[in-house]
Amino acid sequence: MANILLKSHSLPPFSLIRNEDIEPAIRELITQTKDEIERLLNVNTVYTWENLLQPIEQLDDDLANCWSPISHLNGVMNSQDLRTAYNACLPLLSEYNTWLGQHTRLCAAHKDIANAEHFSALECGQQRAVTNALRDFHLAGVSLPDEEKARYGELKMRLSELASKFGENVLDATNAWSKVVSKDDLEGLPASALAAAKQAAENAELDGYLINLEFPSVQPVLSYCDNEALRREVYTANCTRASDQGPHAGQWDNSSIILETLELRAELAQLLGFQNYAELSLAKKMANETQQVTLFLQELNQHSRAQAQRELSELQSFAETHFAIEQLNAWDIPYYAEKLRQHRFNFSQEDIRPYLPITKVLPGLFEVVKRLYGVDIEKCTAFDSYHPDVQLFEINEHGKTIARFYLDLYARADKRGGAWMDDCRVRRRVGEHLQLPVAYMVCNFTPAVGDAPALLTDSELVTLFHEFGHGLHHMLTQQTVAAVSGINGVAWDAVELPSQFLENWCWEEEALAFISGHYLTGEPLPTDLLSKMLAARNFQSAMLMARQLEFSLFDFRLHLENKPDNQSQVQQLMDDIRDEVAVVVPPPFNRFGHSFSHIFAGGYAAGYYSYKWAEVLSADAFSRFEEEGIFNSSTGADFRTNILEAGGSQDAMNLFVAFRGRKPDIEPLLRHCGISTVSL
Repeated sequence: MANILLKSHSLPPFSLIRNEDIEPAIRELITQTKDEIERLLNVNTVYTWENLLQPIEQLDDDLANCWSPISHLNGVMNSQDLRTAYNACLPLLSEYNTWLGQHTRLCAAHKDIANAEHFSALECGQQRAVTNALRDFHLAGVSLPDEEKARYGELKMRLSELASKFGENVLDATNAWSKVVSKDDLEGLPASALAAAKQAAENAELDGYLINLEFPSVQPVLSYCDNEALRREVYTANCTRASDQGPHAGQWDNSSIILETLELRAELAQLLGFQNYAELSLAKKMANETQQVTLFLQELNQHSRAQAQRELSELQSFAETHFAIEQLNAWDIPYYAEKLRQHRFNFSQEDIRPYLPITKVLPGLFEVVKRLYGVDIEKCTAFDSYHPDVQLFEINEHGKTIARFYLDLYARADKRGGAWMDDCRVRRRVGEHLQLPVAYMVCNFTPAVGDAPALLTDSELVTLFHEFGHGLHHMLTQQTVAAVSGINGVAWDAVELPSQFLENWCWEEEALAFISGHYLTGEPLPTDLLSKMLAARNFQSAMLMARQLEFSLFDFRLHLENKPDNQSQVQQLMDDIRDEVAVVVPPPFNRFGHSFSHIFAGGYAAGYYSYKWAEVLSADAFSRFEEEGIFNSSTGADFRTNILEAGGSQDAMNLFVAFRGRKPDIEPLLRHCGISTVSL
């Protein structure tokens, strides 16, 4: 199968992938790659980019191109057979990466190239790739004694297995819960949510209405359903997924996985000479010290906490005055918050949905990108797909294709929740040609119901722009060295800059004029509705800030402090952080951490703070557009040149300063969130 995948130089042949072929193909390709690296080291006496690093880049890219569609399918078309094949490859890939990172001769060859006279003649991206590789050799334990090297390999392999199992447990727990209810049970739900629940039941050949734990089902129930008992049931099932609590208590419990993961991460960090895993995490980030991160989060808390407390107090008073609710429970907060939003702004999130059909939003998004960066986006009609929902597009400039991307927008069973962008192909030089970048962009929106197109909420609109911002970072790169092309080599706490940056256009009247339009009539978004939408933009923004700070501090301190010996210590840390920053305290049975896939099954361990860190960068970057015009082509060209095209070829702070003319300022973020910057 490896040969089949490698023969497709531009796009994966999804239809040719057979689960039974995956593990043998990856095993064979890894063996061939190792043999060729050894041969390259043996046939050369003086190492150069051309005779060593460029051939190795090709080998690694071959392996990445083979693995990429398999990993992607595991997230979007999960099945037991695919899961088995995927998990069988994880130890092979982990062992290979450890072998590569601890290869003393390969490390020495990199040092020779870095110290050679011709190093200064290499391109900027090539130099950066070499220096990053030397850092990564150290972080892979290349200098450790043999016994500790072996232990490093064991730790990395086991952590890979634990991350996969954590994600599987969350997916299985999500898929396990559903409930057939009557229309009366769903009193208060908007027509679109009712129709989706009805269609879900019909698709499952059931009578009534079907709700589940996919976000497009959970969110309407918690926000609109008048049935308090059903809200509590859905909330409980959702917040106890993969834990020792809730309707499936213990069945897919991630408790032991969390503890073992934290223990092994702490051991790994100490093995490499760091005091804790948080320090290890910062080795590849903009933030230099752990104290810098905690002080940053505490500063945001100082600015927002009082306002968050006022927002909660207002909500409690509203619920008591208008609905005689004396005590707000966690499953009541979204419901009465939506009631307060409608009362205060005469605006519901559902009001905007008819004006945000995907058939209007996508062309509108593409028009934003065209105005900013001068590129055109066109749909491809024939390609090898893996699901009918998937679309393929290409980005063109001056009549030439420069990138492609898959768009997989809708929630379905056996698809991982959330939204993400991942690379399918990376831009790099291949001989005299360029391999074009290809991206996967995945969301979990409510699919189309009946004859209407899929209709988005304003929050889903923001999610789409967010992921497309990631995609542009990957696809508009001008780097030709894989290690620094697109998002590769970018400091993790800066990688969210392009994604959060693009979100800003969702709130600009000039952009909404062509992003939105009624799905039946094409009528533009009415001025009064636009005004209400913009007025409600920062509704309870400080409460949202507090929630994100809660997650960020929990993640960072979990990896900064001594590893917990039992699950109660993990929960105690969460409780302590909630005392410090939270204004809404969940019930004791809440087990948010058990489905916190970002840090236990993704790349955000001791790095979830990156969302807020990069939000400061993105808000400040957008403030230049506010000053010069949101579609100022010169400003857009500067952002493209200094941020999107540069990839990981330069230091992230230097790139930001090159665009903004100074270091980042926190004020634009607080202003965009509607949080007062008056000194405390």
